[in-house]
Amino acid sequence: MHLAELNIGRFKHPVSDPRMAEFMDNLDRVNAIAERSPGFVWRLKGDNNNATEFRVGEDMAVNLSVWADAKSLETYVFKTVHVQFYKKREAWFDLMEKPHFVLWWVPEGHRPSLDEAYSRLQRFESEGPSEEAFGWTEIMDEQRMRTLRCA
Repeated sequence: MHLAELNIGRFKHPVSDPRMAEFMDNLDRVNAIAERSPGFVWRLKGDNNNATEFRVGEDMAVNLSVWADAKSLETYVFKTVHVQFYKKREAWFDLMEKPHFVLWWVPEGHRPSLDEAYSRLQRFESEGPSEEAFGWTEIMDEQRMRTLRCA
């Protein structure tokens, strides 16, 4: 099984606004790092090589990708240049009061649709963590348990 992730957010400004320039100017660079990262499998992208043209729910921008495992995703998110942009996300995205990130397992070779991904996020929001939809806390707890069992 592979790990799928959906992350959504509402842009604070139109993508053409100068206040979005740092984010937009670095999308190709950050996405290229993802694609070169160990464990990367697939990401949703449009004709512009990113996902800025896609929307779900109440006009939410999306990031949808598949990874070999949680450790690969965690390494990319927190141990590459991506983390610099993650730390500045409030400059480009409105704060969300409800869940905006979800993980779930998919069979190898499966590429989740945006509808499938958004339904997982809605399930996570309405029902909380489950085998069908979960967050960082649950996947990190699972990784810790695997490590302990193997030790």
